[in-house]
Amino acid sequence: MQIKGRVALITGSASGMGRGTAEIMAQHGVKIVINDVNQSMVDEVVKGIKEAGGEAMGVVADITKKAEVDAMFKQVVDTYERIDILVNNAGIFRDKAFLKMTEEDWDKVLDVDLKGVFLCCQGAVKYMREQAYGRIVNISSRAWLGGPGQANYSAAKAGVVGLTRTLALELGKRGITANCIPPGLIETPLWHALPEEVKERLVKGQPMGRIGSPRDIARAVMFFASDDAGYINGQTMYVCGGKSLFANIG
Repeated sequence: MQIKGRVALITGSASGMGRGTAEIMAQHGVKIVINDVNQSMVDEVVKGIKEAGGEAMGVVADITKKAEVDAMFKQVVDTYERIDILVNNAGIFRDKAFLKMTEEDWDKVLDVDLKGVFLCCQGAVKYMREQAYGRIVNISSRAWLGGPGQANYSAAKAGVVGLTRTLALELGKRGITANCIPPGLIETPLWHALPEEVKERLVKGQPMGRIGSPRDIARAVMFFASDDAGYINGQTMYVCGGKSLFANIG
């Protein structure tokens, strides 16, 4: 893939899918910017990438706050002179039955999972437009199709799909593509925290009989972020082992 030497910022990349994607992209010669809200975790990931021979820097910023987002992108461009790839990976969930879901539950999830994507896209596009080049890869979720107890999360992730399509229409002529990846079940710290009986039930519902790994997400991200995907725009590519082919239950 034509990706070596590019500068990529990955939100929520101090752990889970974001960290796995950052580490694999760094192995392919991408200059990585780790973003998260925990300084020690950010430092740990940056240190690991550098020790493995990659190039990385860390920026602690709350993606729900415009001033922090704008300052983050300025710091990146001041350091690397450009920003080529934005991977909007950061996300949270607060699952509850619909009538038990509070306004705070709704606002917090929408703030991080949708508003944060919007702010980061604005922050990056300001510079990508000047370069006449950019790759935006938004991480949604298969849950955008709907999920019991996930009214807030499903709404936010559906919003990410819609935002991606709109960005593709508005930015394509400026050399900027926007594409979306809705993952299915992926092996992350959140997965390992689930009770064993829940894991067993979820795996049984997988068409491939297993869950995915951060490497599966990283490969899809790298494809959308590469020059090879320069004519692919506004698309949604599931990385879910086929689970998106039927109802979001189990």
